[in-house]
Amino acid sequence: MSVLSEFFQSFKKYDKPFFHVRNTDPDTSHEAAEKLNLTQLEDTVLSAIQQFPNGCISDDVLKTLPAWGVETVSPRYAALLRKGHIVDTGERRKGKSGRSQRVMKAI
Repeated sequence: MSVLSEFFQSFKKYDKPFFHVRNTDPDTSHEAAEKLNLTQLEDTVLSAIQQFPNGCISDDVLKTLPAWGVETVSPRYAALLRKGHIVDTGERRKGKSGRSQRVMKAI
């Protein structure tokens, strides 16, 4: 068995979604983490980004998902970047706060 296979096998012994909750968090946090469907959240954010063929900033994504807060949407960008579903174009645009935001584009 390769080192990488052993590494991933070691995660099977955990029965809780430890990536999204700390051992010191209250039981309500553990319950919420178990119900969190990250794949669905990522798919929804990706669909929002795909609506902007010339790229978009976080403010654009948040406008298309008015029921969602920045605390729900923003963490999905890193996961989508890591998985290769979106890219950082290197361009920056001003957001409503006046600060520069990276321009993201779906692949």
